[in-house]
Amino acid sequence: MDDARSTSPRIHGTIAHDIGVEIVGGVRKPGDVFGGEIEASEQLGISRTAYREAIRILSAKGLVESRPKAGTRVTARHRWNLLDPDVLAWTFEGEPDPEFILDLFELRGVIEPAAAAFAARRRTQAQLDDMKAALDDMGRLGLADSEGRAADQRFHRAILAAAGNEALAALASSVGAAVSWTTKYKQRTRALPRDPLPDHILVHEAIVARDDQAAHDAMAHLLHLALADMDLPART
Repeated sequence: MDDARSTSPRIHGTIAHDIGVEIVGGVRKPGDVFGGEIEASEQLGISRTAYREAIRILSAKGLVESRPKAGTRVTARHRWNLLDPDVLAWTFEGEPDPEFILDLFELRGVIEPAAAAFAARRRTQAQLDDMKAALDDMGRLGLADSEGRAADQRFHRAILAAAGNEALAALASSVGAAVSWTTKYKQRTRALPRDPLPDHILVHEAIVARDDQAAHDAMAHLLHLALADMDLPART
């Protein structure tokens, strides 16, 4: 009765989430081996089908690998898709390593100022309108609100789209997730130390003015201040 215990068509997503959080949080460590499929599914109280699908999800994100006769094991961290939106979310459910947060900001510092400069040259009116609508929602809702953080994501994603580069646009989901989770992380123990909306407005104004250098510099400054808000030392 392989599917008798599967009570929801989405149970595999819940199991993938729970195991994923354990992996990125260090409860399950690289090299740890899972029990056999029958044993593991019975321990979790789910069908073998749901368990296999959960493992497939984790494998696609690089967190585990399954081999015939060797079973399923947690992979080394360098194989994880750390920019996968789900993996980012699972990481920030716990207490992420400050070095990883610095890695994210360093990556954003490479990508987003350049994207803002490209956007200043290539943006369309519709894309400017998307940015302005996102800024309006940020101002109305604030970044302590989940919808306000979603608007912040939309603003940064709109800039990547306006850069007119398919490879950059493909990073939109990852950058958006990083924006959302680092913003939420900043507020885990205190309110935001300042209003970041004016810094976003400066980026938008430079893009509207087609001033690529000003857009680049404004985005770099925005990221510098966002990192400073987290009380983490910038790398030299």
